[in-house]
This record gives sequence, C-alpha cells and structure tokens, in this order.
Amino acid sequence: MNQEAPSSEKTSATLLFIDDEANILAALKRLFRPLGYNILTAESGAEALVILEKEAVDLAICDMRMPNMTGAEALEQMRLKWPDVVRILLTGFSDLSSTIAAINRGEIYRYISKPWEDNDIVLIVRDALERKHLLAEKQRLEALTLRQNETLKELNAGLEDKVRQRTEELHDALEQLKKDYFATIQVFANLMELRKGAMAGHSRRVAQLCRNIAHKMGLSDTDTHNIETAALLHNVGKIGLPDRLLDKPYMELSYTERTEFDRHPLRAAATLMALEPLRKASELIRNHREHYNGVGNTSGLHGESLPLGARILLIASDYDALQQGLISHDRFSPEQALDMIVSGSNVRYDPIIVDAFREMMSHVSGYAQVETEFLVNSAQLYAGMLLTRDVVTGNGMLLLLKGSALTDEHIREIREFEQAAGEQLTIYTHSI
Repeated sequence: MNQEAPSSEKTSATLLFIDDEANILAALKRLFRPLGYNILTAESGAEALVILEKEAVDLAICDMRMPNMTGAEALEQMRLKWPDVVRILLTGFSDLSSTIAAINRGEIYRYISKPWEDNDIVLIVRDALERKHLLAEKQRLEALTLRQNETLKELNAGLEDKVRQRTEELHDALEQLKKDYFATIQVFANLMELRKGAMAGHSRRVAQLCRNIAHKMGLSDTDTHNIETAALLHNVGKIGLPDRLLDKPYMELSYTERTEFDRHPLRAAATLMALEPLRKASELIRNHREHYNGVGNTSGLHGESLPLGARILLIASDYDALQQGLISHDRFSPEQALDMIVSGSNVRYDPIIVDAFREMMSHVSGYAQVETEFLVNSAQLYAGMLLTRDVVTGNGMLLLLKGSALTDEHIREIREFEQAAGEQLTIYTHSI
C-alpha cells in the first residue's frame, strides 16, 4: 500500500486508485495530490480489498482489466462490503460486455475511458464526492426531521396538559404575557393546524384578511388587534373534534355531524374565556359563525347586535375556506370565492362589511402597505437582521415570526431546512 497526503492542509476525502500499471497510478497521484485529497493506491483488486479493511475510503477508481481479479469483480466486492464507497470504473478498451458487467454487479457511479481528460476526471470525482456528501446530509436531516416529528406527536398527544400548564405559568408571569402573548398565539395557531394539512396556514391568512378589513373600515388599533387575535384562534375548538369531522368538507357532513361540528366556536370560547387578555377574542369567536339575518342562530343575536368583529371574521374565514376546499369539495378561485361572499350579503353576511371587502379586494395593492423592506435569500442573511414578515414554509408551517432578530443559529437552521426540504423560503427584512 502506498499513501500520500499533502501536509499543507487538512484533507477532505480519501481516494483509492487501483491499477496494475504503475504509470497510471503515478499519473493519478500527480493529478489529485495538489487538490488536498488523501491518496491510497493498490496494484490489484485483492490489495485494494485489504486496504479497505483497514482504511476509511470515500471514493475508488478501479481499472477494468487486471490479472486474477477484474475491476468488475473488485467493485462488486466493494459494493457488498463497503456500499458507501463511491465506485468509478477506469477502462482502456472497448469491451462493452465487461463494462456492463461492472455496472450491473458493482453498481458503479461512472466509468471513464483511458486516456482521460484531466479536467473531466477531476470534475467527475468532485461531483461524486459532493453527491456522497449531500446524500449523507440528507439522511442526517431526515433523521432530524423524524425526531422533530416525534416530538410534535408527543406535544399533540399531551396538548391539554401542556395548555393547562402553560396557562398556570402565564398567570404567574402576567407582565411577560403582555409582552409576548401575541407571538405565542401565532405559534399556537400554527401547532393546531399541523393536525390536518388542509388547515395549514388558514388561521394566519384569515387573520391577515381581518386586519386588512378592519383597516379599510377605519377601526381602532384595539379593535383590530382583538379581531386579529380571534382570527388566529378561531379554530382552537376543533382540537377536540374527531378526525371524521375534519376529513370532509363542511357541505359533505351529515346533519348530525354538522350539529357536532358547529359547536367548535363554543368550545373555543370556553377554552379561552379564563384568560383575561383573550376575553374579547373569545366573544368574537363564540359568535363568528352566526348569520347576519339571524336564521339558525343559537345566540338569538342578529344584524347589528352581533359583534362587529365576529361579522368580519365570518367573511374572512369563509373566503379562505372556500379556496382551500374546507366548505365544499371543490376549491374556489379567489374571484369565485368573492362572488360567493357577495351573493350572501344581507343573509349570511353583513352587507356593509361585504361592500368594504369587495372594494378592498378590487385594488388589493392600495391597502395595508408595509414599510420599506427587501426580499432576500438565505445566502444573504446575517446575524442581527430584523424580519419584516413571518417566515413560512410552502405547506403553511410557521418557522420564524415577524419582528424576530436573526441569530447565527436561526440562519443555520433556515439553510438546513431549505436543503432538506428542497424549497427556497421567502424572507423579508429591513436591510440587505
């Protein structure tokens, strides 16, 4: 066995060259020695297998035609005993059947014809090692994701105890609650919706719509905040519903099922009423499914006697639910959903709010302007950046809240998530 490693830098990978011709091994060493690899050589397949018993090898380049043991046979043995070693075949003759045998038996990554182009073989090795690294990183991140999913399952299984425990802690730290409770609500809403994929992001989108409608109607900051909070929590009563009521659109439920489903606003209100800062939101949630004309209402309220926030929340919730397939099997386009809202004016919905909503949606870009911000990618992030919008995945999972100051740990986790999920997150900040 021959081994050469550069002393000027730490090697990143170990390469094993196998060929019975000394000049070929020398040429490969000369080519790869300056690139920082740890280089091992063997003059036969049998010698290579002995080396592999003792050394950790990342990639092997093996000649096809060698005495006693062919390259195909050597690579097959590597595949059986050391499957993580990337295998490349070096062939100097046009023996198609031998090459096919090496591919089938040794499951090689690539084959290279002699004589080779130096730049080509360097790129092939670099790409092979990068692929090996990415596969290993993917497996690591999948294992991490699996552990995190198990943690979420445990959290959901004991959610009632968690909520009770958290409530007691919040009562002991009321001042901290006043500072952080809205952020806690957003995270809580996101955890609720992890139970069913179709609900993912629904509460957050409804909250945005409610905030915009309230701004359009000129409501006070306090009223706007109460409506937005109610929107984020309006589905909390669904936690106790069985899966059979959440797996089907509302219109496909039987009369008995609808009766059971329609109790979720009362359950939510009962859950939240003990928290003084959420008392107003609780009242809005309790009445948010009541019809403007009063038909079928259990509260006895109708028209202007219904809380204004509840009337706004009903329109916003139905508008999004129509598009997500939560009401009927068909998913409506934004235009179709708006038409359905307008058609229910003065019956299910408050006509004044409907008019404001229709006017708002006719020129969306003209309301709820945000301060100057920049769209950046994860490569542009640095510690201290302030987020101007929530960071949300494509399936609606909330990762970071608006207003968060990025840390090095945040940035690392964002980049790892993008690599594992294969998607680029949308990130907005005040500066670049």
